[in-house]
Amino acid sequence: MKTITNTNALAEARALEVPSRELSLRRDPSVSKFWNDNRKLLEAAWAEWELENKDNLLLPDESLLDPKLRKAINEAWENPKKEKAVADLWEEIIPGVYETQFFDLERLADFRKYLEDAVNSGIPKRAPYGIQLNRYGMMLDPRSEGHLAAPSFQAFYNAIMDRYMRPISRLLLGTYGYDNQTFGFSIQYNPDKDKDLHAHTDASSATLNINTNLPDEAFTGSVVDFYDKASGKTVQTKFEPGKAIIHRGNVPHATHPITSGQRSNLVVWLYGDQMQIPRGSSSSYGNISSNSIKDMALESVTARQRWSLPDGPKDTFAPF
Repeated sequence: MKTITNTNALAEARALEVPSRELSLRRDPSVSKFWNDNRKLLEAAWAEWELENKDNLLLPDESLLDPKLRKAINEAWENPKKEKAVADLWEEIIPGVYETQFFDLERLADFRKYLEDAVNSGIPKRAPYGIQLNRYGMMLDPRSEGHLAAPSFQAFYNAIMDRYMRPISRLLLGTYGYDNQTFGFSIQYNPDKDKDLHAHTDASSATLNINTNLPDEAFTGSVVDFYDKASGKTVQTKFEPGKAIIHRGNVPHATHPITSGQRSNLVVWLYGDQMQIPRGSSSSYGNISSNSIKDMALESVTARQRWSLPDGPKDTFAPF
């Protein structure tokens, strides 16, 4: 691990020679060595970047999120018996897949500006090349090499995971016991590169996929297929600005090619310690209807347990 010996971490980070894309795609050992050797330097650079730009940089917080969702979430944390108001905001697409408005459309441009400022910061960032070799995204979680380590972003990210995603997934998907650990990345689809994603499942108990397109950023194509195992049918849905889809990781899904414009999303996962997810037992929800999942969750887990934080520490296992 590189020792930071001066306070000019930002300039030092900007001067780093980042490993080539080819080396990254080959998973060459030198790539991990680069990110690990410079981890402390990059974290210091992000902190310095925020301080240097404090007068004109948005500090992301929960005020960016949809007011109805924020209100319901805050009330449920105060009194978990009010959690039904949270569930009522989510529309079921198929069993185990739900959508709602997540970002406040009036504040979404502010958040996008923050992400663009981060991209243009000059600080090296690792792209999520484990997801269809995507070139335009960033890793978000501290367990990941080259993640977006800006302190205000990390506070916002942790609030999304702890205050929103985890209790929501427990409520809708019954993930309690398999959601201690977090993971996240941003991704962008473009017609010329990284334009689709073939059918797959996620290595997660729950996946929250949030669109960050602005209302005037139209795109065509990029429809998402979700496969309903119970009925054998495929249901298609298209992301709208600021909307989120939450689903069980084992629901097969695929993204059609985008044909014009761009689609930008934040994708965050929850899973258990050492990447455990429910599978192959009565606690697994692989072939159970969503109503049965919710019934089991309501029977075995109290509302207070759903609206609680994990006791254990974060581990270091990263999906990619």
